[in-house]
Amino acid sequence: MSGNESRVQAIYQITNREPMPPKAPKKLEELWATDVFTLSKMQECLPKSIFKSLKNTIQSGEQLDSSVADVVAVAMKDWAISKGALYYAHVFYPLTNATAEKHDGFVSVQSDGSVISEFTGKLLVQGEPDGSSFPNGGIRSTFEARGYTAWDVTSPAFIMETDNGSTLCIPTVFVSWTGEALDKKTPLLRSNAAMNKAATKVLKLLGNQNVAPVNSSCGAEQEYFLVDANFANSRPDLLLAGRTLFGKPSAKGQQFDDHYFGAIPERVQVYMQDVEERLYRLGIPAKTRHNEVAPGQFEIAPFFEAANVATDHQQLLMTILRNTAKKHGLVCLLHEKPFAGINGSGKHVNWSVGNPTQGNLLDPGDTPHSNAQFLVFCGAVIRGVHKYGPLLRAVVATASNDHRLGANEAPPAIISVYLGSQLEDVFEQIRQGEVTGCKTKGVMNIGVDTLPVFAKDPGDRNRTSPFAFTGNRFEFRAVGSGQSVAGPLVAMNTILADSLNWIALKLEAELAAGCELNSAIHKILKEVMDEHGAVVFNGNGYSKEWHQMAVEERGLANLRTAADALPVLKQEYIEELFNKMGVLSPVELASRFETYSEQYIKSIEVEAKLVISIAKTAIYPAATRYLSELSNTILSLKELGLDFDTESIEKVSSLTKSMMDLVSKLSLALSQHDFDSPEEHMQYLAKTIRPLMDSVREYVDALEGEIADDLWPLPTYQEMLFIK
Repeated sequence: MSGNESRVQAIYQITNREPMPPKAPKKLEELWATDVFTLSKMQECLPKSIFKSLKNTIQSGEQLDSSVADVVAVAMKDWAISKGALYYAHVFYPLTNATAEKHDGFVSVQSDGSVISEFTGKLLVQGEPDGSSFPNGGIRSTFEARGYTAWDVTSPAFIMETDNGSTLCIPTVFVSWTGEALDKKTPLLRSNAAMNKAATKVLKLLGNQNVAPVNSSCGAEQEYFLVDANFANSRPDLLLAGRTLFGKPSAKGQQFDDHYFGAIPERVQVYMQDVEERLYRLGIPAKTRHNEVAPGQFEIAPFFEAANVATDHQQLLMTILRNTAKKHGLVCLLHEKPFAGINGSGKHVNWSVGNPTQGNLLDPGDTPHSNAQFLVFCGAVIRGVHKYGPLLRAVVATASNDHRLGANEAPPAIISVYLGSQLEDVFEQIRQGEVTGCKTKGVMNIGVDTLPVFAKDPGDRNRTSPFAFTGNRFEFRAVGSGQSVAGPLVAMNTILADSLNWIALKLEAELAAGCELNSAIHKILKEVMDEHGAVVFNGNGYSKEWHQMAVEERGLANLRTAADALPVLKQEYIEELFNKMGVLSPVELASRFETYSEQYIKSIEVEAKLVISIAKTAIYPAATRYLSELSNTILSLKELGLDFDTESIEKVSSLTKSMMDLVSKLSLALSQHDFDSPEEHMQYLAKTIRPLMDSVREYVDALEGEIADDLWPLPTYQEMLFIK
């Protein structure tokens, strides 16, 4: 039901919209990686010696032979031009959650005025964007602006196709003239190298002779909302903040649990198929799609890939979700909490480590109690998460993720590890001093002869844990839906590397003292559980009892807001960790704190300004018009000698006055600029500005329930969530 003219027009356009016909289905083999400069394409167009050298660099981490670049550049250019590309771009990921690129043409003007297509090895390997115009935390100034991009040979080049043309995109790192990382990819590559070095050492100590390079892998489950563009474009808050700052909950929300895994709406499925075709052409292995819990919320999940490639693909996925939505008359919302009162969106990062020779190092096998290799690596994770839990909280700390973490829809802000009953029992036996066995997989017999009998997992799944073991990997569930996965992966790789180095030192000492290998492993793992077992929790992470127990009895940190969590990046032991592992220098780490705290501050300030603007220019005029209508009605009834009700006008008048009083308080509070540090500024925003914004919202949402529908200026939750 809507009487507002613009909303009625929006609904009319949606309901009378010509549906976009689904594309004719194509075989996966015909689509797969057609827009990627894959190894097989390289093999076709490169000399054998050049291809072999490049392949060794990609697969074994050997240094790139400089003589290779010119030959590869020509082959890459010819392939790109055959795909319709006239431009190339070094693509990099600055300290935002976005992608950056500068397009340069292949055109080269000759001395006689003619032109040729040219792309040299130097242009492939190195670019020079402005290092001061991106967030850098003070590393670069306007008068010290030089920055460099450098080709990341381990992530394949690809063609980004739009309606306006095609561009060859080359994944790169982004560093300053003085060598500091200005991006998210450089620390990720460093963290993987540190983890590989530590893991290789441990694997050899465990008796493995042939150890291939160890790589981290990632599969990120992406949640998102879809809203019709007619509605989204009528909401200034959605346009500028990515979330609704006002909105009375719809009478029906998610209380019936009927949206989760429900039938995908036809319009949405056509959109999903369009997204998937584009992903497949870019070699992105989209595996799963489904409705999520909240109305209007959906999920797409890819297959596992090497973490570096998965990070690049995740950035591409978010871009494609947004761009494809526009073609379908939709807006894709990646904000963690676009709508109050229903579930927000996260990005569950499934993380593991392994190599071709030893396999997945976090796979327990059928007998985890006797799988020393698995127990060592799992124990290293337990130690790392306990020792550096605040770091894991800090790398998911954003203004938008604060709305989601700690609510009964997402993991709490307390970082703990869920192992499941089988592994918890095994590690408890290790703590007690003797391992005698483990719980085995049971058989699930449903009781109907025609239904199959199948193996039952030895442990349940805990959706309330922020860091959960899920069979052969850990799932970090606290990551925000709009975030890059690079930061969380950097943290996980780095803390694992630190713990593996610690285990290697302990193991070397025990073996040198004559201790038998399995006894030495058991002794070290017992020490891990004695000192770090407090982080293991298999219960309900939402419960008040856990929050109290975690802090008071187990000594775990409860960093409720990003304002509480981000200063962790300044702590000495975190600086020492990253510096020791060669992942981030103290200067680079400090720049991250400065950048992320600035983003937090600016995000809340933008939202506060929007609250003031919308309340003054949209809600207040609607309220006064309604008061005028009520006043005229009361006067008319009074003239006729009829009874009249003043309760509504009194209520609307009171709500309007209270709203405007709070808007004035918010405006005054927002003008406060005298802060001694970013920490102080963030705490002020978290404890003063946000509560004032929430108070304004209470009155606006109450007014939405009182003011005549034809006067309400904003598309409602009911319309945005249920009209597709």
